[in-house]
Amino acid sequence: MNQTARSERYHIGIYGRRNAGKSSLINALAGQEVSIVSDIAGTTTDTVWKNIELPGIGAAVLADTAGYDDCGTLGEKRVNSARQSTERIDLALLLLDGSSDDATYEKEWLQRFEVLNIPVICLLGKIDTLSGDDLKRWVELLHREILPISSLTGAGIDTLLCRMAAIYKSGDNISDITHRLANNGDTVVLVMPQDSQAPQGRLIQPQVQTLRNLLDKQCLAMCCTPEKLPTMLSSLATPPALIITDSQVFPEVEKLAPRESKLTSFSILMARHKGDIEEFRKGAEALLNLPADGHILIAEACSHIPQNEDIGRVKLPRLLRKKLGEAIKIEIVSGNDFPDDLSPYDIIIHCGACMFTRRHVLSRVRMAKTQNIPITNYGIAIAALTGILKKVEI
Repeated sequence: MNQTARSERYHIGIYGRRNAGKSSLINALAGQEVSIVSDIAGTTTDTVWKNIELPGIGAAVLADTAGYDDCGTLGEKRVNSARQSTERIDLALLLLDGSSDDATYEKEWLQRFEVLNIPVICLLGKIDTLSGDDLKRWVELLHREILPISSLTGAGIDTLLCRMAAIYKSGDNISDITHRLANNGDTVVLVMPQDSQAPQGRLIQPQVQTLRNLLDKQCLAMCCTPEKLPTMLSSLATPPALIITDSQVFPEVEKLAPRESKLTSFSILMARHKGDIEEFRKGAEALLNLPADGHILIAEACSHIPQNEDIGRVKLPRLLRKKLGEAIKIEIVSGNDFPDDLSPYDIIIHCGACMFTRRHVLSRVRMAKTQNIPITNYGIAIAALTGILKKVEI
């Protein structure tokens, strides 16, 4: 179950008031105690993510959030953590408290989910202790269908699982990383630098995901480092149908690539897989027309200790200054440290986001579009800066 990367799992967030039964619901869905359950309100102090396999969905993640009615300075931080989690989820379960007759919080959160285009299932928990009038009252308050459940007895859980699976199957779940670029039987060469950025004894996630995708499509996948690419190409009777390279060696690989071979990068594949490829292409055009004193925000999905020749902190800034001039200003953020106010920046360059869900990346794209700030990603930016964007497959 844990072999599937969390960024590739279907994210389900559970929201509600303190002591509404959110943790109990997670335990009921998981079939085991994975969240602390207590009668004391506020037991869950931060968002907790739990890997799980769900029928009809497969690999998923459940987010156990703090109660959105929490109060005080610490309580507000807990609520803010719950708000931030909505940037990552694909489906929201809104658990209602049968003892309450005030829907102010619930309406506020439903509006938030609507703005973010997140599907919602409303649940009335603890029905083993409630009456039919409680369910009727909530239906009248929210004007929505509400599914009654009991985490204690299991009532309604099977129906909930079926609803969740139906929403999953109707959603935008892109799984074919190489899409139209590679087909059954194609020979594909993957060019993968093994430098200081490559973890010892392992491949980075985009390489692993792409390789698995090619194997699933019955392609003939061959891997080499940039130095061995000439040897690899000369060993083949015919040119490969596709060459996939790391963005940082784009220019070198492009010079060696046969004209018959399509060329793309792991970062470009991830841009389509995780984000809005057309918006990223527009962002690359804006990047080339940036003013001499332009302000660039480089956003990394993961937090890591920078290495020598780090692509986001060294190589990309060096390329940007070489192409656009030394006067440009570059700011770098990582992980969840993405500013709400993007107005100080002329453009955003995002990493391939292999550690983020598609929903998470699209939430950042939406923020940028809303504030009229162009956004692109590493691979497309590098291809534009090196003048080969029109030569690679998007």
